[in-house]
Amino acid sequence: MSQPLKRQVLSAFKKLHRTRQYVFHGDDRALVAGRNKINESFQQNRNETSEEEIKKMIKLAEEVDYELRTNVIQAKQKEDNVFELRITPETTRLDNVPFNPDVVIEAPRRRRSDKSTGCCGGGAAMAALQAEIDARNK
Repeated sequence: MSQPLKRQVLSAFKKLHRTRQYVFHGDDRALVAGRNKINESFQQNRNETSEEEIKKMIKLAEEVDYELRTNVIQAKQKEDNVFELRITPETTRLDNVPFNPDVVIEAPRRRRSDKSTGCCGGGAAMAALQAEIDARNK
């Protein structure tokens, strides 16, 4: 393995550990489990010699790092039914749209080439949804 590739592997390893410490701060159980999983994964692939495979694994490590930083939220129970969330600046935030039980969901438009009664079970799901809407309206 070339020196630059070795540096990239070591960099990915260190970055995952820093992310683990950042994301799971204060949660000793998660910190230990994360450390063990990272170390185990890198140890299993220690003898890999294919540069193509090593590059794929480095890319996977980068993707895991991104997922941890943007999609993991810590929740700590403060009292019954009350939790404190630790949301970081990197955490992905989506618009929260209130549920509307009265919304009318229109059937999807069929494609010209679609001659079947439903693709991938979509017809059955739509029929069940329509039956539920009809039952509510009665």
